[in-house]
Parts: sequence; structure tokens; C-alpha cells
Amino acid sequence: MMQQLSTKIGKLGGVYWLPVVVALIAFVLIKVPSTWATLTVAGLAMGMMIFLMASGLSLVFGLMDVLNFGHSAFVSFGAFIAASVLVGLSSWLSSDNTLLNMVALLLAISAAVMFGALAGWFFERVIVRPVYGDHLRQILITMGALIVAEQIVLVIWGGSPMSVPRPRMLEGALIWGDFSVEKYRIFAVILGVLAYVGLYLVLNLTRVGLLIRAGVESRDMVETLGFRIDRLFISVFAVGSALAAMGGAMWAGYQTLISPALGQEMMIIVFIVVIIGGLGSIQGTLLGALMVGLMGNYVAFLAPKLALASSMILMVIILLWRPNGLKPALK
Repeated sequence: MMQQLSTKIGKLGGVYWLPVVVALIAFVLIKVPSTWATLTVAGLAMGMMIFLMASGLSLVFGLMDVLNFGHSAFVSFGAFIAASVLVGLSSWLSSDNTLLNMVALLLAISAAVMFGALAGWFFERVIVRPVYGDHLRQILITMGALIVAEQIVLVIWGGSPMSVPRPRMLEGALIWGDFSVEKYRIFAVILGVLAYVGLYLVLNLTRVGLLIRAGVESRDMVETLGFRIDRLFISVFAVGSALAAMGGAMWAGYQTLISPALGQEMMIIVFIVVIIGGLGSIQGTLLGALMVGLMGNYVAFLAPKLALASSMILMVIILLWRPNGLKPALK
């Protein structure tokens, strides 16, 4: 039965239609168009922010074969660094000047991204490099690094939840009749789309992307041609960490209240998304993130008691149907 379903979906355009199918089923169940539209946009925004966090993990595993359980530490640091910058520039955020609002937001996101890239470089050189090719040791040592990172967050920012201000230009909602959507969620969708397009173009249409993919297939051949594949892989790790920090920065503004436990909380969701999408696949990660975001919002409205378990239930269903995920990387 599962094979027949897979064949039918493949003929209709593949698994990329699944978010549309989920949205249509939710439309029938919710019955109120304005409520459905609000939940759908909220789910897409959540999905895009989760994609930013998860894409780096999927990228590192797909291209470097590294299982990094410390990945969510970059999410947590990105969130707190961005929040600190936003608090420091609160006068700019509350200004009626849209330009000041935008500059403050970009500075916060840039600070998170720069820290994520530098921390990712250090993480790869000191922690990950000695355990290449050994998944068990990778899991143990990166999990230990996550615990240490959480303690550093506690030392710097304390154990109390931290309030995160938003720019004035992203406060409130856009309203069309009975339909309303928060401005911040629209911004999150746009940023997530830009990040995905950028990753896709770099990996598939540039010389750097070609060298990275060639290095995955045959490292010795690429090095024989005179290219330093280790430098490329360090760059991949740094970019993946920077994306996680960017996702954390966006998530901080989305939640408006963050705690030191953010890293552990997001680690579960990030790994669920990567497993659903297929390890090592950017397209699969986007698909998985959208599915998790949409399902989370629809289930929270239709059956609130199942909201916390919705992602896990979705993962079980997907893996029973496609054990390797929706769009696993082809190696």
C-alpha cells in the first residue's frame, strides 16, 4: 500500500506537493478560510525559521558526513547575541524611522551570523576534525560540546528568560478583511526563501559548489588538481553554523522571550526536520521544515493536546512510508 501511494505521488509531481496536500486537508477540517489562511502563513514562517536552523546541520552531514549534535548551540548563541544587540539598540527599534529599525535588525542578525561563522570555524578545527569518520565519537563529543555551550550561556546571560524587542516596523499585523498575519512572520518567510535560493544557487551553479560536491565524491582527485578541499570543508561548516545562528536570531524575535534551554529544545525539532527531509538534502530539509511548521500550527488549532507530539507523529508516519526521508541526498 505504501509503495502504491509513493508511486502515485511521484507521478503527480513528487513529494514537493505534500505541504500543499496537508494545507488542503487542513482547509477542509478548519472550514473558516480566514483562520486557515492565518494558520498557514504562521506555519510557513515557522517552517522557514526552522529551515534556517536545520539547513546547516543537513549541509554539514551531506557534504562532510559529520553528525553534529552540538549544532543547536549555535542556534542558542545566535538568539542571545541578537537579543543583546536588539536590547542595546532599543531606542532605534522604537523609533518611527523605518531605516533605523532596519539597521538595528540587520546589525543584530549580522552579529549572530558572524559569531556563528567564527564559532563554527573553531568548532570544526578543535572539536570535529579529530573525529572525522567516526560517528559514535562525533555524537559523544559534540553532545558534550552542547552541554558546555549551554553552561557558557548561563554564565553570560543568566538563567532567567530574556525579553527580545522587535523593530517597530515589524510590530503588528497586516489585515485584509477577516484575514490577518503578523509582519514579522512575512519577514521570516522572505528571509528563509532568500537563504534557500542562495544555498541552492551556490551549491549547484557556482565553481565553489562544484568543487565541494566533487570533493565529497573524490577528495583525492580534487586535491590532486591543486585545490585545498579541507579549506572548502571548513567554509561549509562555518556557513552551516552561521545559518543556525541566523535561525536562532530570527526565532528570538519570533518568540520574544528566550531561555538558556533554547538549544536543547530546538535540537529535537532540528533533528526531526533533517530526518523527515532526508539526511544531507537541502531540498529535503526545506520540505521537512515546511511540513513541521504547517502541521504544528494546524494541530495546535484542531487538537491542542496533540500539538507537542505533532512533529514526532509526523516523523513516524513519514519514516514508515519512506525510511530514508522525503528527499534524501544522492551520493
